[in-house]
Amino acid sequence: MMSVSDQWWFCLKHMRVEPEKGCPNKDRLGPYESESAAADALKTASERNKAWAEKDREWDE
Repeated sequence: MMSVSDQWWFCLKHMRVEPEKGCPNKDRLGPYESESAAADALKTASERNKAWAEKDREWDE
């Protein structure tokens, strides 16, 4: 389990990585286990959305 000090977030309002103390969680993606993982948050979300959309297409067939 991650401790609070090990958590990183990607702020959608400011488009930057933040530690636990930052903008409200409603404006952020995360938490992530590392600063670099948080920096890739938008890429990760895009990849997951594409995978989910493909599964939906397969389900509909």
